[in-house]
Amino acid sequence: MLRVKKVLNNNALIAEHPVYNEVVLLGKGIGFKKIAGDQITKAEVEKVFVLKNPEEQRQYVELVRQVGEEFVALMNEAIAYVESMLNAPLNEHIHVSLTDHLYFALKRIRDGVEIRNPFRLETELAYPLEYKVALKLAEWLQERLGLVIPEDEVGFIALHIHCALSNAHISNVTKRTQLITQLVNIVENAFKMPVDRNDINYFRFIRHLHFTIDRIESGKYADDLGFLNETLQKECPLSYTLAWKLMKCMQNILKKPVPEAEAVYLTLHLQRLYNAIQAVGCN
Repeated sequence: MLRVKKVLNNNALIAEHPVYNEVVLLGKGIGFKKIAGDQITKAEVEKVFVLKNPEEQRQYVELVRQVGEEFVALMNEAIAYVESMLNAPLNEHIHVSLTDHLYFALKRIRDGVEIRNPFRLETELAYPLEYKVALKLAEWLQERLGLVIPEDEVGFIALHIHCALSNAHISNVTKRTQLITQLVNIVENAFKMPVDRNDINYFRFIRHLHFTIDRIESGKYADDLGFLNETLQKECPLSYTLAWKLMKCMQNILKKPVPEAEAVYLTLHLQRLYNAIQAVGCN
């Protein structure tokens, strides 16, 4: 049994739920002529989500007031479209985070304000599925709104989709992306040359950095390959030294120990990158 507690607009309302206390109900016209206490039928409901945190509830109510019911309805369709492409449910918080983000992003696009995303490529490499879906969503929004969504903005959308798919918090994902970019800058400064972002070795390196951070954060370290340290130190001195520099950076930012075994894997990836850069320089 669901009963109206508060109507937000024609397409959204807050209802009393026997298990979750309060839920947000979304559906075309679900709030039309409804008042507190009215019963809601299942046929009227397109989406139910629970905002257990009172602050999240307050934020969503304020957001709905701010963006208007047409935009809320558009975002309900957009999020349903994303879920259909992924064939998987998304964390309900995306109704707050992505709605809020896109409302202001689209306003900036209309006003001709340039959107810059320094982490776009790293996001695409780290989350290829989410990025592909974000591109499709950008095309969908362009058809609906007549606005060209720049690719830098696609990167931001992909992060929101990844967070909703993995139940991660956007701030944590953003911090990781910033860390990856910082590590790449350290590499380019050490090699004294920019890295080709389209090189397969760069793609493998970025993926490896994400796996490394996963291991560090989870405490599930790589196999001990310390016996290769001495060999790599002699054969790849620049990459070996650089690997330890990256490990120190990750340790300082993540506030967790980085095992010596990571130096071996990082050195091998760095050496492949270095060889690719040298090969381009010789051509």
